[in-house]
Amino acid sequence: MSAEQRVAIVTGAARGIGAATAVRLARDGFAVGVVDLDAEACKNTVDTITTAGGRALAVGADVSHSGEVEDGVQAVVDGLGEPTVLVNNAGIIRDNMLFKMTENDWDSVMNVHLRGAFLMTKAVQKFQVEQKWGRIVNLSSTSALGNRGQANYSAAKAGMQGFTKTLAIELGRYNVTANAIAPGFIQTDMTAATAERIGVPFEDFIKAAASQIPVGRPGQPEDIAGVASFLVSDDASFVSGQVIYVAGGPRD
Repeated sequence: MSAEQRVAIVTGAARGIGAATAVRLARDGFAVGVVDLDAEACKNTVDTITTAGGRALAVGADVSHSGEVEDGVQAVVDGLGEPTVLVNNAGIIRDNMLFKMTENDWDSVMNVHLRGAFLMTKAVQKFQVEQKWGRIVNLSSTSALGNRGQANYSAAKAGMQGFTKTLAIELGRYNVTANAIAPGFIQTDMTAATAERIGVPFEDFIKAAASQIPVGRPGQPEDIAGVASFLVSDDASFVSGQVIYVAGGPRD
C-alpha cells in the first residue's frame, strides 16, 4: 500500500460475500466505499470497519442504473478519494426452470450482474487509468458451468468471465488487472433463499452440499474475501484475466 491510502469500492456489500470482502480490504489498509441498494443497509458493514479503525462510506445505488452509479462513485470520490480497486459483487437470483422463467426474471438478473458490472467498471476505470494502477475483481460462480433452475444466473456468471478476460486485455497496458472469482457453495442469505425455493431446510441443504465438497465443509464469505484480498494486492500484479474457482475442490 502506498503512503496515500488507496480506495476500494465493493458492490453488494451490505451482507454476505460483499460485506466480508469490504471488511477484509479495510483490514488490508484500503478505505472502502460500501455500495448496496440502500445506504442504511450498509450500516453494519461500515460500523464493523470504522470500529476497527478503518475508513468506510455507505453508498446507496442501484448498479443497473447509470445515473445512480455515477452519483455513487462520485460520492466515494468526495468522501474517501479516487477509487482504484473495484469488486463487482452485486447480484440477485431469480431462479426457475426455463419454461417457468419470465422475461423479467431474465432481465433483472442480467441487469444487476452484467449491466451493473459494466457501468461500475466504466465509472471506475478512468481513475485507474489516470493513476496507472488498478485492480478489478468480478464475482462469477461455479453456476457459470451450468446449474439446473438457473439459466439466467448461469448465463450472467459465464458472461462475467468473458467480461473479465476482455478487461484484462484492454486495461493491462495501464497497470490495471482484472480477475474473476467463481465461488462454489457459500453459506449466505442467497444460498438460504435457494434452499427455501426448493423446499429444503437450510441445515439439510448445507449438509448435503458439504457432502459433495472435497474439503468437507461449506464455504464462508471470508473464504472469498481472502482470495479477493490477494487479487487486489501488489503481490498479484502479474495475475490478470484469470477465473479462480473457490469451491473447496477442483472444478472444470
